[in-house]
Amino acid sequence: MDQVDKAKPKSIGRRIRSLYQEFPKQFWILVVGMFIDRLGGALLFPFFSLYLTRKFQIQMTEVGLIFGLFALSSFLGSMVGGALTDRWGRKKILLFGLAMSGLSSVLMGVIDLLPMFLVVTLVVGILSDVAGPAYQSLVADLLPENQRAQGFGILRVVANLAVTIGPLIGGLLASKSYLILFIADATTSIITAVILFFALQETYHPKETGQAQESMADTFKGYFHVIRDNAFVGFLVASVLMVLVYMQMNTTLAVYLRDNHGVPERGFGYILSLNAAMVVLFQFTITRWINRYRPLLIMTIGSLFYAVGFAMYGFVAVFPLFLAAMAIITIGEMFVSPVSQSIVARMAPEDMRGRYMAVYGFSWLIPFAIGPLLAGLVMDNFNPDWVWYISGVLGVVAAAGYYWLEWRAGRFRYQSIDSRLAILQDLEDGRLTAEEADGKLKIITGGTWGKLASHDEISTQRHVRIRVSDNLSRTIKSDLILPMGLVNAVIHGSGRFSAALDRYDPQGIRNMVLGSTDGHNSQQMVAGDDHIEVTVE
Repeated sequence: MDQVDKAKPKSIGRRIRSLYQEFPKQFWILVVGMFIDRLGGALLFPFFSLYLTRKFQIQMTEVGLIFGLFALSSFLGSMVGGALTDRWGRKKILLFGLAMSGLSSVLMGVIDLLPMFLVVTLVVGILSDVAGPAYQSLVADLLPENQRAQGFGILRVVANLAVTIGPLIGGLLASKSYLILFIADATTSIITAVILFFALQETYHPKETGQAQESMADTFKGYFHVIRDNAFVGFLVASVLMVLVYMQMNTTLAVYLRDNHGVPERGFGYILSLNAAMVVLFQFTITRWINRYRPLLIMTIGSLFYAVGFAMYGFVAVFPLFLAAMAIITIGEMFVSPVSQSIVARMAPEDMRGRYMAVYGFSWLIPFAIGPLLAGLVMDNFNPDWVWYISGVLGVVAAAGYYWLEWRAGRFRYQSIDSRLAILQDLEDGRLTAEEADGKLKIITGGTWGKLASHDEISTQRHVRIRVSDNLSRTIKSDLILPMGLVNAVIHGSGRFSAALDRYDPQGIRNMVLGSTDGHNSQQMVAGDDHIEVTVE
C-alpha cells in the first residue's frame, strides 16, 4: 500500500513536468502574468453591475447604457490596438494596455458623480482595451497550430483558477468596500506589467518582415481586407449571437438573482466559483478530447449547451437548480472558448493577426454594447424571465449558424479534393512544374474557407530547398522551396521542378534531391558558372 501511495504523486508530478515541457517557456511566462491580472479582475467584474446599481441608484436600463458606452470606447481601442500590434509588435501594446487598465480601475473606484463616471468610461475604455489583440496575437505567435487549442485551454484553466478564488474573496470584500476591489484590480495589472516587461520577449518584429514600410493609413486600410473575408465574417456573426447569450452571466444574472430570487452577493459568488472550479478541473482534459473533432461541430454543440443552461434560469427558482444551470453553461463554455480562439488564430495571416483579433473582438464588444441594455429594458418593463427565454432562442440560432459554416466548409472540402487531384495529375503528366503546382495548391488552401475545412492537426512539414547562386559572386539567382510531397511526385513521375531549372541537367538535380532526402542533407553541384545546393528543411 505504501508503495502505491508513493507512486501516485510521482506519476502526477511526471504528468505536470511533461505538460510543462510540451509548451515553450515564454508561453508559461504569459500564463503567469495572465493569472495575476485576471485575479484582480475576478475580484471586481462579477460585482460591477451590483456596484453601479447600489452606488448611483440606477436601474438595469441605465447599467446597460453604461456597458454600451464602455463597449463603444473598447471597440475604438481594440481597432487601434490591432493595427498597432501588427505595426509595432505585441509586447509594447500589451504593456501599455495593462498600465491603462490599472489607471482606469482606480479612477472608477473614486468617482462619485455619474456624469463624470460616464466621461471616464469613454476615455479609459479606449486606452485600456488596446492590449486585447496583442495578447491573443502573442498566444498565436508562441504556439504552433496543433497546440493552440490546448494552449488556449490551459489559459482558460488558469484564468478560471483566478475566477475560482476571486469571486469568493470579492463577495466578502464587496460587502465592506467596493473601493478595495478597484485598488486590488489596479495593483494586479501593474504587477503583471512589471513581470512581462522583464521576462517576456517580443514575438513579432515588423521591421524584419517589411511591415514597418507600410504607412499608418495602409495599416488601418488592412481592416477592409478582414471584413471582405466572407468565412471570417460568417464566423463572427455566429459568435456575436453566442456571446450575446454568454455575457448575461457576468452582467444581468447577478441582479436578476438578487432582485427576483433573493440571492445575495455571496451566493452569486458561489455560483461563479462553481463555473470556475469546473473549468479548472476539466477544461484541459476536455480540450484534448474535443481536439480530434471538427472545430465548428464543437462550437455547435457548445452553443446548444448555452441555450439549455441560460434558458433554465427562466424556469427554475431554487438555488440547487441555479447551480445545475451554471454547470450546463460551463460545459458549453469548455467546448467553445478554446476552440473559437484557435479557429481565429488559424484564419488570420501572421502579418494581419492583430487586426483579425481586433475584428474578432466585435463578437464581445457588440454584445457588450447592446446585451445589458436590451436585457435591462426587458427586466425593467416586462417579465424578467423573458431574458432567459430569449437567451435560449439565441443560443439555438448561434448553433445553427456554426452548423451552416461547417456545412459550407464541408462543400469546400470536397471541391478542393477534386482540385488537388487535378493539379497533381497535371504535375505527373508534365503540364505543370512543381513550383507552379505549389502555387495553385496554396491558392486552394490559403483562404479562410480552406482553413475552416482543414481539421487535421498540421505537423511540421518537410520541404526541399533548391538554391542556385553565381559561382563567383554567390549572388542568389533562384531560391525554390517545395513541399516534400510535390518533390516525390516529380521524382517518381515525369514532372519538372521549375522552369528556372530546365537548363540544368535534370537527372543530376534529381540525384541531388534523392541524396538530400535520403539523409545526406546538403547536396551541391557546379553547373557552368552556377552553384546549385539542395537541402531538406
